[in-house]
Amino acid sequence: MAKRIGFDSERYLEEQSAAILERVGKFDGALYLEFGGKLIYDYHAARVLPGFDPNVKMRLLQKLKDKADIILCIYAGDIERKKVRADFGITYDADAMKLIDDIREWGLEVRAVVVTRYDNQPSAKLFKTKLERRGVKVYTHAATKGYPTDVDLIVSKDGYGANAYIETHNPLVVVTGPGPGSGKLATCLSQLYHDYMKGKRSGYAKFETFPIWNLPLKHPVNVAYESATADIRDYNEIDPFHLEAYGKTAVNYNRDVAAFPLLKRILEKITGAESIYKSPTDMGVNRAGFGIIDDEALRLAAKQEVIRRYFRYSCEYVVGLVDKETVQRAELIMKGLDMKPEDRPVVG
Repeated sequence: MAKRIGFDSERYLEEQSAAILERVGKFDGALYLEFGGKLIYDYHAARVLPGFDPNVKMRLLQKLKDKADIILCIYAGDIERKKVRADFGITYDADAMKLIDDIREWGLEVRAVVVTRYDNQPSAKLFKTKLERRGVKVYTHAATKGYPTDVDLIVSKDGYGANAYIETHNPLVVVTGPGPGSGKLATCLSQLYHDYMKGKRSGYAKFETFPIWNLPLKHPVNVAYESATADIRDYNEIDPFHLEAYGKTAVNYNRDVAAFPLLKRILEKITGAESIYKSPTDMGVNRAGFGIIDDEALRLAAKQEVIRRYFRYSCEYVVGLVDKETVQRAELIMKGLDMKPEDRPVVG
């Protein structure tokens, strides 16, 4: 049976590139765009959005290549403890090396790699040396002093100012990394601080595919995101700041919502002006919802992804990769979906 298509990647590509360029135009300096999720081989998106090109983000960057620089971040602690990317079974440092090669194959270049929360960890030092011998510019940023409580220290010469400044040349700077917690946000804000110290009025925005802000909270596509992140305990919620500011519902996730008040204070401290963003949803430029052409096809595909995630976590628990709570959370998410009896697996 032919796979039922529910997503138009070409429409999405046009919508997404236009939204990013519109945001770039709001700032006199550079726009530091935090790129969440997988830059290439985004098979989760391809599974829950049938028709989604798993490499559409790279096509997006190709479309914007004359206007964009790329910065790659990796957390020193992930290198040190040899954290493994579950979908490919390779360590994050190996994934970073692979990502640089893949980006080059797409005709693009990584402007710099930033090893974040660096404290002379032996494995991180070796990783830095390997990259430099391959001709890659590498910067190291230590943990930000004062973070997260002391905003005056964070936004000072001893906070973000202590980080080396990364020279970029284009109005769009894409800041990405091999996984969550890689230091993308801190790198964006550090750059923003340095730009303002130089009199350059730059800006920040965030690009993540999931959750899709203009789909319902309990839409299976958004529920599938919760299932995919059960191991890091992410969950979706209505953005309360967006609701208060505009009287409209928008879906975001717990970490972005929780971080927004602090992030808003930091941005206002850096810029010396009221933030243009009234909600974490405002910060995003995601247009995935506008690529949907068959909602029912997405619902069917997303439900199957939730089932798949439950069984994957169950297998990973047996070999010690995840804890029991992750499996239990994935099971609860699966049981909470409105599925026909024939769609439900036997659990218990």
